[in-house]
Amino acid sequence: MLTLPPLLAATEPAAMWSLEKFVWADYRIAVLFTVFLPLILLIWAFVQKNESIQRLLTIYWRVASLLMITVYLMIGGLTFSFLTGLMARILIPLSLWFWEDLNEEIREQPNSVLRFVFVAWRWAVSLYSAAGAVFLALYIPCAFSRGQFAGAACQTWLQPPLLYKEMLHGGYTNGFLAFFGIVGLLIYLLVLGYFVFVRLGRQGRSAIN
Repeated sequence: MLTLPPLLAATEPAAMWSLEKFVWADYRIAVLFTVFLPLILLIWAFVQKNESIQRLLTIYWRVASLLMITVYLMIGGLTFSFLTGLMARILIPLSLWFWEDLNEEIREQPNSVLRFVFVAWRWAVSLYSAAGAVFLALYIPCAFSRGQFAGAACQTWLQPPLLYKEMLHGGYTNGFLAFFGIVGLLIYLLVLGYFVFVRLGRQGRSAIN
């Protein structure tokens, strides 16, 4: 059975308090960097008719939807939500840097405020996702053991999703919301599988047909 290292088990009150602070800060930063800023950038790109940034942000939103799916899986108390959370943090930077044609188009654009802000955001969210993936990977044992998952350290990661549920879905049960998370995950995996096994072989790293 996989077990968390003693430091990560966070059984001491001081350690638990530190972990709670980190988890809540992480969710606040995630809302800013993965929701609000890319939404503003997408609207801005549409107004400026910047097609390459529009296309890259549209791809980003498709990939980043796994973060929201993870929230609903955590609401339902599903252990594999730790795996989907880690997967999302890995896929987000990949989706932003993978496309050779879009990277070249954005690189060759004349300097503008939109381009500067977008490039700064792309670097920031990539570094944030990479750092978050490294830290969340330390808690992957939560995904493989119900005993570990029920522990204080693993349950701390569920606090923000449960608050989100109380704020927006107070009238629904955790299991009902988890069902939508599972359906969303199945659709996500089907689309990802199509991309990896069909589309990638046809188009390679080109986002434009």
